[in-house]
Amino acid sequence: MQHRLLALALLPLLGACAAAVPQPSSVPGPAAPPAGSPSEPPATRPAPPPQAGAFRAPRVMNAPGLEGIIGANAESLERTFGAARLDVREGDARKLQFTGEACVLDVYLYPLRPNAEPTATYVDARRSSDSLDVDRAACVAALRRR
Repeated sequence: MQHRLLALALLPLLGACAAAVPQPSSVPGPAAPPAGSPSEPPATRPAPPPQAGAFRAPRVMNAPGLEGIIGANAESLERTFGAARLDVREGDARKLQFTGEACVLDVYLYPLRPNAEPTATYVDARRSSDSLDVDRAACVAALRRR
């Protein structure tokens, strides 16, 4: 019985903690300014996309064990690894793929300046058996030995 009385005594306190729900005001807010008025913020437009012929310099990978690969042109890479299994060109970019028993090496070549010859700027490596990523430098070393 005492618990019920205590619960009833606490009900007004709980009601005071409840959040009040705001009611819509019958007083209208300020009218929106007419279009083109000085208080209206200026319209913003997204930046235009780069022009079709605009050059964008690539980021160049810098990792130990890739010396002599990063910065090399396609001819130099084929002297190092033999004929590429794949040679894919898209615009001024190029991807060469070299394969061996241990791994597959993808070398991405981009020009560093407008109208320059593409050179290796990025390398990716994976195992030949299951395509899981492998150490790039180890793959380069394995492909050089063949």
